[in-house]
Amino acid sequence: MNTLVLAREIVDLVEDRKAEDILLLDLRPDNIIADFFVICSGDNERHLRALSELVRFEVKQKYGKLPFTNEGTARNGWIVMDYGDVVVHFFSPDKRDYYALEELWDAASKVMLRIQ
Repeated sequence: MNTLVLAREIVDLVEDRKAEDILLLDLRPDNIIADFFVICSGDNERHLRALSELVRFEVKQKYGKLPFTNEGTARNGWIVMDYGDVVVHFFSPDKRDYYALEELWDAASKVMLRIQ
């Protein structure tokens, strides 16, 4: 499976469900953590849960793939789903500001897509 195709599919899914400030970072070729990060925000706990459940369900249905790990909770304002080469981060706005992943990875990555 092409990892860019999976990353773009996830971006499309969360965009359709009204995720905010969607960012697709290309970490290739030098990063060993993942090829792509998808970062997005949800309005509230229910929205974060719905976004993560949608991605989990749709990726499983379409690609037969489950995340290797799923950490965090909507209640805590941060969920990460690790699909190996694609890592998806769901944040509440305050947690996103606090962790500032965009700033951490900005120097080592290319912003492929930003939807605000």
